[in-house]
Amino acid sequence: MIPNIRNLRKAVRMPHLRHRGVDLSHPARSPLGSAVVNCVVYRDGVRQTGDCPAHEAIRQVRKKPGNGFVWIGLHEPTEEEFAGIAELFGLHPLAVEDAVHAHQRPKVERYDDTLFAVFKTVRYVEHAELTATSEVVETGEIMVFTGPDFVITVRHSGHGSLGPLREALEAVPEQLAKGPSAVLHAIADHVVDHYLDVTAAIQVDIDTVETEVFSDHRGRGTDPARIYQLKRELLELKRAVAPLDRPLQRLSEEPTPVIDPEIRKYFRDVSDHLAQVTEQITGYDALIDSILQANVAQITVAQNEDMRKITSWAAILAVPTMVCGVYGMNFDHMPELHWTYGYPLCLGVIATACLLIHRGFRRNGWL
Repeated sequence: MIPNIRNLRKAVRMPHLRHRGVDLSHPARSPLGSAVVNCVVYRDGVRQTGDCPAHEAIRQVRKKPGNGFVWIGLHEPTEEEFAGIAELFGLHPLAVEDAVHAHQRPKVERYDDTLFAVFKTVRYVEHAELTATSEVVETGEIMVFTGPDFVITVRHSGHGSLGPLREALEAVPEQLAKGPSAVLHAIADHVVDHYLDVTAAIQVDIDTVETEVFSDHRGRGTDPARIYQLKRELLELKRAVAPLDRPLQRLSEEPTPVIDPEIRKYFRDVSDHLAQVTEQITGYDALIDSILQANVAQITVAQNEDMRKITSWAAILAVPTMVCGVYGMNFDHMPELHWTYGYPLCLGVIATACLLIHRGFRRNGWL
C-alpha cells in the first residue's frame, strides 16, 4: 500500500516548499539547452546527489540494475533540444512530435514499453469583475513519457510547475520506490486536483451572475455577453477534462508492464475525482443555460412592458388628436362652433375621455 496519499496532496499545495531540483537550465551547464529544468536520479525512492546531464544520469541508472530511475523535466523544448532526449531514450517519433508541438488532446498511448500521456493543466484567472472579454480559465499541457527506468515530463504554458510535486514525492521515499509509475500517478492526481480548484472558483462566478440576474427588480437583466463568455470559458475547461476519462480508466483497469500493480489501484481514485469534476461541469453548463434563458426572458418581458406603456399613451393621445382633427376642419356648419361654452366643453370631453382610458390601462396593469 502506498502511504500518505492524502498528505502528499496537501504537501503539493504548500507554498513554502523550496525547489531543490538540480538546475540544468543554464545553457553552459546543459547540453540540451535551456529547455531542461532538472535531471534527477532516484534509487529506492531516494534522490541521488550530483549534477549530471541526461546521458550520464541514465547511464548511472542502467549501470546498477535495480530500483532506480531518472526523472527529466523540460519546459517547452524545441525540436533540436528534444532530439537528443528522444534518441537517448528511444522515444517514438509520433509521441516526440506531439510533445514538441503541444496543443494535443488529453490521452494515454503505449509505444512498446513506454507510455505517453498528455494532461491538460488549467488555472483560474483572477479578475475583479466578470466582463464580456474576461479570461476565466487558462490552459496548458503536461506530457509524460513513462518507461521502465525513466520519466520525462514536458510542460507547455507558464503555469503548472511540477517543482512542488517533486518536493512532495521526495518527502515520501517509499512511494517513489515504486518507480516511474508513481510519478505518473502523482502528476495525474495533481492535475485533476487543480480541476477541482478551478471548478470551485468558477462556481463563485456563476453564483455572482445568477444573483445579479434574479435580483434585478427593473427586469432589464444583465449583459448576455458576460454570461456567454462564462459559458465559453466553461467549455474550454470541459475540453480539458472530458477526454481524460477513458485514459484514466485504462490506467486503472488494464495491466501495463510500466505501471506497478499497486499503483494501478490508485488511478481509480484519480478517475473518481475526474468523474466528480465532469459532473460539476455538466451541472454548471446546464445552470448557465438556465441563467441565460432567464436573462433573455427578463429582457423580453421588459420590452413587452415598454411596448404596452407606449401603446397605452398612444391610445390616450389618440383622443385629443381625433377631436382636434375634427374641429380643425374649416367648415361653416360645425356642432357648437358658435356657442360660448363650446370650447370649454370640448376640452372637458377630451380630458374626461383621457382620464377614463388611463384609469382602464392602470387597472389592467399596462401603466
